[in-house]
Amino acid sequence: MSVVPADVLPGGALAVEEQGAVGAAELAPKARLWPSLVAVYRAQLSRARIARIPLLFVATFQSIGIMILMRGVVDGGGEARAVVAGSAVLVVAFVALNLLAQYFGQLRASGGLDHYATLPVPPAAVVLGAAGAYASFTVPGTVVTAVTGCLLFGLPMTHLWVLVAVIPLAGAALAGLGAALGLLAPRPEFATLLGQLGMSAALLLGVLPAERMPEVVRLARDLLPSTYGVEAFARTFGDRPDWAFVLGDLAVCAVVGVISLAVATWAYRRAAVR
Repeated sequence: MSVVPADVLPGGALAVEEQGAVGAAELAPKARLWPSLVAVYRAQLSRARIARIPLLFVATFQSIGIMILMRGVVDGGGEARAVVAGSAVLVVAFVALNLLAQYFGQLRASGGLDHYATLPVPPAAVVLGAAGAYASFTVPGTVVTAVTGCLLFGLPMTHLWVLVAVIPLAGAALAGLGAALGLLAPRPEFATLLGQLGMSAALLLGVLPAERMPEVVRLARDLLPSTYGVEAFARTFGDRPDWAFVLGDLAVCAVVGVISLAVATWAYRRAAVR
């Protein structure tokens, strides 16, 4: 009778250990950015759907109220265009900048970032998904504000389709800034404060006509991401819009959006590992 070692048998102990080692070495494929982004976006959209009506009500009627107040001061012309365009983009600033800063500030303080850190999703997907979900709520309010402003000030509605580009580009720039403020703030109270200050800056520097501002304030206005979305939208109210300048403003908005979202992604990684 021949004796065969147990480790060479198919069901031997060493063979089982080797198979377990091989199985443990095989890792799941890394999650790709786009499917992860879509999953986070849908989750955030369903989560924030409960607060959709209050958000739309507050953001929209705030901007419409500002236009009604400015109607007694501004008659028409370039100042009316600035008021309507600034009020429309203010809806985006209220949600994408102010509320997103508060959301990420509370998420960091409550330990919610630890939950996202355990998921097999890239950090950019978390930031972009949340930013996109919050920015999506601004679409109806921005359109309603723009139409109401055109009726109040007698402006043409021919080129309102440009909001298709203004809303996502200005929303990306402001959402990235809001997410970065919320993630970098040491406490959620500071995140709320920074979000409110950012929205106030968008209100004062975006709605008020630039011609009436001092030179120093104009320089500060040029540093605000939403300014270029306001300028692009305001130019389309003219009889013959200069589309080269409109595209230039939108391009600046897009570049600022990429930079601000990159900074927000870095801030997320920095906050998640602490």
